[in-house]
Amino acid sequence: MIPATMKKFFLPILVLFLFIQCKNQPAIPTGLVVEKAMVVSAREEASKVGADIMANGGNAFDAMVGTQLALAVAYPRAGNIGGGGFMVYREADGAIGSLDFREKAPKSAHRDMYLDSLGSVIINMSTLGATSVGVPGSVAGILEVHKKFGKLPLAAIFEPVITMAENGVVVTAKQADMLAQYREVFTEVNSDSTKFGAVYKEGDIITYPKLAATLRTIVEKGKDGFYKGEIAQKLANFIQKNGGFVTEDDLASYDVVWRKPIAFNYKGLKIISMSPPSSGGVTMNQIFDMIAPFDIGTFGHNSEKTIQVFTEASRRAYADRNYYLGDPDFVDIPLDVLLKDSYLEDRMTDFSFDKATKSSDVSHGKVEIVESMETTHYSIVDEEGNAVSVTTTLNGNFGSKLYCDELGFFLNNEMDDFSSKAGVPNMFGLIGAEANNIQPEKRMLSSMTPTIVEKEGELWMVVGTPGGSTIITAVAQTILNAYEFDMSMQDAVNAPRFHHQWLPDIVTFEPEGFSTELKTSLKAKGYFINEERTPIIGKVDAIRVLADGSLEGGADKRGDDMAVGF
Repeated sequence: MIPATMKKFFLPILVLFLFIQCKNQPAIPTGLVVEKAMVVSAREEASKVGADIMANGGNAFDAMVGTQLALAVAYPRAGNIGGGGFMVYREADGAIGSLDFREKAPKSAHRDMYLDSLGSVIINMSTLGATSVGVPGSVAGILEVHKKFGKLPLAAIFEPVITMAENGVVVTAKQADMLAQYREVFTEVNSDSTKFGAVYKEGDIITYPKLAATLRTIVEKGKDGFYKGEIAQKLANFIQKNGGFVTEDDLASYDVVWRKPIAFNYKGLKIISMSPPSSGGVTMNQIFDMIAPFDIGTFGHNSEKTIQVFTEASRRAYADRNYYLGDPDFVDIPLDVLLKDSYLEDRMTDFSFDKATKSSDVSHGKVEIVESMETTHYSIVDEEGNAVSVTTTLNGNFGSKLYCDELGFFLNNEMDDFSSKAGVPNMFGLIGAEANNIQPEKRMLSSMTPTIVEKEGELWMVVGTPGGSTIITAVAQTILNAYEFDMSMQDAVNAPRFHHQWLPDIVTFEPEGFSTELKTSLKAKGYFINEERTPIIGKVDAIRVLADGSLEGGADKRGDDMAVGF
């Protein structure tokens, strides 16, 4: 029998031991679990195309090509061949890299192109119709990936997508609502006879015969089939006929760039993410370095202390983001300073749990960041262990709203991601800095954050999301949910999210999952809470490698997203 004095000694140790044991237990999967390979994307049809490609002998890179194309058919609000994006990859042997297939400004572009004679920004010129279109990069991106890493013939990858385009895709309830919401602007930008001027209801089937024909030309002629010749001529003529700037020469000159990804450590993890012109990797690196000294795991998931630490780190990282970051081919970015431990330690010296830091007291620049939310992301892992994380976009919902009926796809409005005029907000409230001004053939700044995570040197997670400026915090919180708070992949994706980006000085909480008491307590400490109707934050699509090597998908419940694998 243990004496009472000994019980008092041993009981706290036993409780602590049990807590540590529970924390170290791997989370029970709650998402789809498969043995070999998986794709998670915004639509089941696209995920299935990618998974089938791998089941038929293709690798993750082949599946990336197929999934990108399938999203252009099944999810045209953001899936595209008329936009651009970023890919981060990790090969089975641990080699990492990234591809920048972001859109570029036309050669005729200049910093004042969206200003009137008085120097004021011309309403809608950078957001709606042909004047907002940048040179698209998606086709060059997928063809470059296939050229470097592909296993299957290009025709075998394209064929199921061409078949899908010809046979059609069923309209979901969410898609029907979205198409109805934008029908009027489709006809305004195009005409009453445009394909998306029609009424589409849930359960209807939309076919894309013109897109199928465009894809057949690309298969037959490769990159030149899109960027030169008949398609390029038709596309450039269509854009210019509608008042835009992209020429055949702009298309012929487009090239992708292989870039070195941002890679950094957080406790036991190595996080690999996209480098500029994406701001995602740099900003997330800063956030994780600033929260690392705090024991987030013991604070509790979405607890007051966790929210404070994450919010204050985000406040400081976003303050740097738009002031310093831009296209590295045009702007000198002081990454050696921005990612230096001593610099980031100094950034948090004025943080206190007692009260909020005011954004007005945090440098740098008067830069408000509110980008378009309408991107899409997909994550892929193949049987060999190759991993691909891709975020792609048209910028706004359906991009410029300009639909090329002859070729079968929407065109981007990425020119609005530049600073049309320093200090003047764009359509989404973004007030830009000189680093992101408009120049010929320059790539516009982005928050897209395709990410791959290693744990103990092995592939552990593939993750990313749409969501404009909220992308970075949504990806970071999903990683923390799985690592610090021991959630399954699906639960980590489903968990309610919050966001702060320095300006406006507001913490935004998703509609559910945060108590009134929590918000009241934060307000008492000086935090400004978004009291209006709050949006969902991101649609995260992620994959985690489990201890036995199988894969758990996390497909965001906020959309029609779906994990498919075998």
